[in-house]
Amino acid sequence: MAHDPRDLDDAFLAFWRERHIATLTTARPDGSPHVVPVGVTYQPETGTARVITSRTSRKARNVAAAGPQGLRVALCQVDRARWSTLEGVAVVRDEPEQVSDAERRYTERYREPRVNPDRVVIEIAVDRVLGRA
Repeated sequence: MAHDPRDLDDAFLAFWRERHIATLTTARPDGSPHVVPVGVTYQPETGTARVITSRTSRKARNVAAAGPQGLRVALCQVDRARWSTLEGVAVVRDEPEQVSDAERRYTERYREPRVNPDRVVIEIAVDRVLGRA
């Protein structure tokens, strides 16, 4: 079921604030899907989802390889019959203020992340929302 990303109801937004692990799907250089579990935060006011990771991770390298135009990705979380997929274009951000903001958001939803001097943020501009929450 498709939803307007600019008009999500309270139950749907609450689902993205609850502590759930999601999957991030990116494309490998050969075009095959790379799907991994991730912690994700979603900021509905700006339509931005964020995943913190190491710059050397396969997911970060897949996104970075797409260049400045970014890579189309999907984030999905499931809890019994409730599910949601956020789709959009991802870019890798390494600016200290962007990384710090993403770490703060991650801490609010999950826990304080371990120290990682190679941390970057995969930032997704969400333009399609599916699900049943």
